[in-house]
Amino acid sequence: MCSATASSGRRWDGTPVGPTRPRSLRVTSDSPTRLIRSAQPGHCGHCGNRIDRYLRVDNSPVSLHPQELPAAAVPAIHRWHISSGTAHPAHDGTPWCRIPHTTLCPARPASAAPTPQVTALRRHLALHTRRLINNGTFTPPLAAASPTPPPADPCGPTRPVVHLLCSRYLAAHPIDTVQCVSQTRQRRRCTRPVLDPDIPSGRWTLLPVATPGSQPPRPGLSLMAVYDLTHLPYTEQLRWRHQHCPDHAAPGAADLSLAEWEPFDPALHHQHIHTRLPARTRTTGHDHP
Repeated sequence: MCSATASSGRRWDGTPVGPTRPRSLRVTSDSPTRLIRSAQPGHCGHCGNRIDRYLRVDNSPVSLHPQELPAAAVPAIHRWHISSGTAHPAHDGTPWCRIPHTTLCPARPASAAPTPQVTALRRHLALHTRRLINNGTFTPPLAAASPTPPPADPCGPTRPVVHLLCSRYLAAHPIDTVQCVSQTRQRRRCTRPVLDPDIPSGRWTLLPVATPGSQPPRPGLSLMAVYDLTHLPYTEQLRWRHQHCPDHAAPGAADLSLAEWEPFDPALHHQHIHTRLPARTRTTGHDHP
């Protein structure tokens, strides 16, 4: 007796024998995040332990401990929860919660009145950091020798201040090396830069350090070098804000990593303030002083 599966091309329940076509992940129009997955795994730059990066409601990133903890073991002010891929600094009433990595990081001071469970977890992470250092897989950052800012790069600051969409952001890299965060067809991060030589880009200019309602970080500091994008169309500024190259400028493009813009604060980021324009600008695009 022979089976009818080979001749009909179907299983006993009627489903086709052929391999199913894999479906690609897409970002829905009502998604609160453009990331393919809500949590972006990474490692803390201060202790080397694993972290998960999420976006908050205001699109600012936050690093959480990868595992959930019993809510009763975490102080109320440190309880977070995840809803629709977004991190919220509150408890959702379930028996479990998430906790910020800054509360557990052994390289940071311990929070006031930690619970025994939090103290034990901090000790465990400290031992893991020590093992990483002994194995040579992690090198802790060295403290700055002096509070003086580093000398300005003649081609531009290593972490420039960028003005776009009526806000100022601190970039993680020089302007021409800011990398696209979109996913390619090979499901890898795009390697193209956001700056494109074939389309208009920003220009270096001197702008007031203090914004309306704020104070400069130190007396006598009034102007600083800013890479200004506000003269570009709204769609082009939005592309820069999403950290996309021109090929991934479409609204439905999915991201594999968080955008690396950090809201600029003159008091917190005073070491990245440069009072003079770059001696020479990069020759890509329409970037000029």
